[in-house]
Amino acid sequence: QVQLVESGGGLVQAGGSLRLSCAASGRTFSTYRMGWFRQAPGKEREFVASISWYSGSTSYIDSLKGRFTISRDNAKKTVYLQMNSLKPEDTAVYYCAAGKTTPGRYVGEYDYWGQGTQVTVSS
Repeated sequence: QVQLVESGGGLVQAGGSLRLSCAASGRTFSTYRMGWFRQAPGKEREFVASISWYSGSTSYIDSLKGRFTISRDNAKKTVYLQMNSLKPEDTAVYYCAAGKTTPGRYVGEYDYWGQGTQVTVSS
């Protein structure tokens, strides 16, 4: 079993930055790949980025590459999503997830989900 708790969301002006955190716990979470997804009102949940706990290999949706960076701190059992140059269209609930497939770009590949954290970007 893996438990995930996101934090770090909030309200930010366009052009600003936020760093989301996902604290993980559980017996075998280190064998999982971690992903960040987001879901805007009325839209499907979409992949943002993923990272391997073990190797640190990353994958990003092309449209966000360069603005968003995923990283992990194994000692703290935490995955981060650094979001820079935020735009109003980045407004969404951001979810952390854990799964065992690579590169982990699809919702169905993930077994565990956090509760989500709201990010709102004002223009």
